[in-house]
Amino acid sequence: MDVFSTYNLDYLPENILIDVLSYLSVRELVKAGRVCKKWRRLVKDQKLWRLVDLTTWRGMTSRILWVLLRQYLGCGLRCLRLEGLLLSVRGGTFVSEAWLKALSAKCPRLSKLYLLHADLRSLPSCQLLPPSLKVLELQGCELPLGFFNQHPPPSSQGNAPATSSVQQKERSRDAPSGISIECLILKNVPSFKDQHLQSLTSWERLSRLELCDTFRVTANGLRGCAAKKGVCGMEGLFRLKYLGMSFTARQGYQRPMASSGLGSGWLGLQELSLGGKEVLPGLLYASRLKDLKRLSLKACTLGEKQIVHNCKKLRDLHRLEFLDVVFQPQLCPPEGEDGGEGERQEEEETAGGDNGSNESKPDQLIQNLSRSLAVLLPCCTLSFSNCSVQTNPD
Repeated sequence: MDVFSTYNLDYLPENILIDVLSYLSVRELVKAGRVCKKWRRLVKDQKLWRLVDLTTWRGMTSRILWVLLRQYLGCGLRCLRLEGLLLSVRGGTFVSEAWLKALSAKCPRLSKLYLLHADLRSLPSCQLLPPSLKVLELQGCELPLGFFNQHPPPSSQGNAPATSSVQQKERSRDAPSGISIECLILKNVPSFKDQHLQSLTSWERLSRLELCDTFRVTANGLRGCAAKKGVCGMEGLFRLKYLGMSFTARQGYQRPMASSGLGSGWLGLQELSLGGKEVLPGLLYASRLKDLKRLSLKACTLGEKQIVHNCKKLRDLHRLEFLDVVFQPQLCPPEGEDGGEGERQEEEETAGGDNGSNESKPDQLIQNLSRSLAVLLPCCTLSFSNCSVQTNPD
């Protein structure tokens, strides 16, 4: 025991110490760097600063952000999560233009940025974000009207010959985009409107778009951005492969469903995810998406007839997913019109017993629905996750 009492953390290899420090939060890492010079050097290792979550740091200020950026964040940063001050008593904003420029210069490999409750109205454009970004998620943020606008590159207008609008569109399509974001996720962003959606048509690398509780987006706005063939070729969000739409507002809130804008079709769209109140109108027009291969329905209530009637038109579908879906069974026919149904039900009850039949009814309904869809869509893979059946109080 005397021999082991002489050993301390200095005898451990540095890679082991870095692995131990990786279990600490950002705030605890900063405190650990004040222990000694060796620990300060270990804390600054970029392996510890690849995935940085600052949403758990209460009392975050602009000064702390600058200290973290100057002393700790560097070329190893890949993912950054940051919470703003919209819901704070202090208010204000600290995601400034100067800080974003310094972040771009100091962290050239940053690919994912998650902003929560951030006030971005002081930023003129999203082009101030790091150019290395591939994924941008905004949740509960405030945006200016022209935030997603992509400014064209400056061109000399002195002796330049006049060009037609067709030639300008062709040049802008061939020229590389200044925004490299491939995935844009918007959750509960009330300031996101049809104008913002229209601005995304100039993003040449955008392939995945998720809109959750963006209640200012209308069916006309979505219809105007749908990929279609125009005079100069493809127009709209023709590079978009995945579109996710969900609306989970309170009961009784009525508005035009944005997913009904899919009725005009959408060329090139391969994956569609619908949730909440966007499921029924979106499912009604899903058959008009000629390139659709994968459909996901979640957080909604659907009847058996609705599913079978709308899904039988999706012959080319490869995968159909149900997540947190409540299925409504078909209403029983009036007395005297069920024919052999009643006899078959009595046989099942006598075969399985009362308790067993009651417990198996939800599973049996899902199994019957799965069989029906398997017949209608023989090349489609079905998935049911956390689904249930609505039971009548009778």
